[in-house]
Amino acid sequence: MPTTQIPGVTVNTQANVYFDGKCVSHGLTYPDGTKKSVGVVLPATLTFGTGAPEIMECVAGGCEYKLAGTDTWVPVVPGDAFKVPGNSSFDIRVAEAFHYICHYG
Repeated sequence: MPTTQIPGVTVNTQANVYFDGKCVSHGLTYPDGTKKSVGVVLPATLTFGTGAPEIMECVAGGCEYKLAGTDTWVPVVPGDAFKVPGNSSFDIRVAEAFHYICHYG
């Protein structure tokens, strides 16, 4: 079941805008200092790079993703998540808005 609310966090009200507005996210900080982001990717095919490992959780909409070094596009629907290694990248294809939570580390 996808996450629908995140109580008790601090939200960075200034958005991070990437790819000419095709991806917009807001940073979250939990009381223990853990950082995540929540956002949306609009219809597009994009490549994201990672520093730290990430888990991308789909909360609404959907996408297909392909990890660096692979040729397989994998579909994602609400409630699904996929892991991306640190210092890597992934391609994402979005046909309808993809709403996500990015878990770092």
